[in-house]
Amino acid sequence: MLFLMNDVVFDLDEASPVPSADARRFEKLGFDYLMELGCELFAADPLLHRSDPERARRLAWLIHQRSPEVNAALFAAPDYDCDPALVEPRFCALPAAVLRQLQAKSGKGRLDAVTADRAVWGRMAA
Repeated sequence: MLFLMNDVVFDLDEASPVPSADARRFEKLGFDYLMELGCELFAADPLLHRSDPERARRLAWLIHQRSPEVNAALFAAPDYDCDPALVEPRFCALPAAVLRQLQAKSGKGRLDAVTADRAVWGRMAA
C-alpha cells in the first residue's frame, strides 16, 4: 500500500513502523486526533517528511489505519515552529495508478513539492 505524504511516497506494506504493543495503544486514537498530531509535527518541522521520514511514515500508517480509504495527506505549514492552527491539512484517496506514477518519479529523483501539487493538490494552480 502506497501513501503520499506531502511529496514523499511511502510503502506502508513494508514492516509495520509501529511495534505491535504500541499499535494496540494507538487503536483508541481517532482521525481528528491524528490530524491535530500531524499539524503539530509539521508546525515544528514543515519538512518532516524529508527530515524524519520514519516519523512521517508512522503518521501515514496511523492515518491509513483510522481511515483506510485515505492514501494521501498534505500538511502545509507556512514556517518552522509556527502555530499548529496555521498548518493546512488535506487528505484524499488517490487511484493506485497515480501513486505508482508518483513513486516512479520519486525513484528517478523527479518528485518534488511542485510536481506533487500539480498531480494531486492543485494548491499552486492559478
